[in-house]
Amino acid sequence: MNFPERFSNLPAYAFPRLRALLDHHPAGGDVVHMTIGEPKHDFPAWVTEVIVENAHLFQSYPPNEGSPELRGAITDWIARRYGVTLDPEKNVMALNGTREGLYNAAMALCPEQKNGQRPIVLCPNPFYQVYMVAAISVGAEPHFVPATAATGHLPDYASLPAEVLNRTAVAYICSPANPQGAVASRAYWMELIGLAEQYDFRIFADECYSEIYRDTAPTGALTVAQEMGADPERVVLFNSLSKRSNLAGLRSGLIAGGPETLKHVKQLRNYSGAPLPGPLQAAAARVWADEAHVAENRALYQEKYALADQVFAGVQGYQPPEAGFFLWLPVDDGEAASLKAWRETGVRVLPGAYLAQGKPGQNPGETYIRVAMVAPKQDLQRGLIALRDCIYR
Repeated sequence: MNFPERFSNLPAYAFPRLRALLDHHPAGGDVVHMTIGEPKHDFPAWVTEVIVENAHLFQSYPPNEGSPELRGAITDWIARRYGVTLDPEKNVMALNGTREGLYNAAMALCPEQKNGQRPIVLCPNPFYQVYMVAAISVGAEPHFVPATAATGHLPDYASLPAEVLNRTAVAYICSPANPQGAVASRAYWMELIGLAEQYDFRIFADECYSEIYRDTAPTGALTVAQEMGADPERVVLFNSLSKRSNLAGLRSGLIAGGPETLKHVKQLRNYSGAPLPGPLQAAAARVWADEAHVAENRALYQEKYALADQVFAGVQGYQPPEAGFFLWLPVDDGEAASLKAWRETGVRVLPGAYLAQGKPGQNPGETYIRVAMVAPKQDLQRGLIALRDCIYR
């Protein structure tokens, strides 16, 4: 039996690689999981009540694009958060988590050719792995652009040569960045949107960490695009309740963009999508409408930022994250540091190279580890101190 070759050269996914690295070694202490970005703070208690109240909706196929109530709650949130008014019928659609949308948007929107050549999809490096697979799936060439300390941990797409930009159909950008916690400034968005206007490509703005930050809410791509008077099809926004509301398992995400963009995405999803069940859509609508629990959640992460800053004060190269809930800690070798931490302390972290592409010596993640600050504060403190004392002393 034959199998397709298009995905045969994919590297092993980050977490199977981590298990292969660590699991045949015993933990050196009580285990503290700091690898995956799965929030552990409480979600609003009333979410369960809303699901129960709407349990009868399990009898019906859910609306593919999201219920009117959910789409209305999403556009209301975008108006409050970004100052952008969108039509819930034409400009937004509910997603079954952002990963689905980040993948399917490329399927629906990336052309077969760009200026007569194979299209390019720009990806930051390190990056969320779905960006690469989406590019490969549509026959585009993923082009990895380093997002390092030298570039403020965001990709410098403006430095790319014209021959690359002329072939670019899509540019993925994550702000706040996973894993580095860097935030795209208004000036950064203006430059990128201007570049996209000049070279006629779309920006896929992955902003799923946007509501976890220190002091100032990150500027959104839609806000800047509106201020610039950019083509309304230029920026496609993705977000979800996973991080904002500690509801990773609810799988409520959103995509927002121009009417033609949404028309194409909806058309594909009519054939291939898996919409959120009705009771969960009802709960999601309530959650998008509520900001009190988001402020409480953000305050807990702000305490964790302060804790990390205290623990790693004086560690050479430590850079406090601006937003999100990851630490991107410099080490000599990410795999060696992760293995050492596991064997000596029981703290489980992710080698940065597993989130990036590049040969040894050219992988921008290989001298970092990613640390998820999702554990309860007491466990987090124990884990961070153990990491510091194991790796840096």
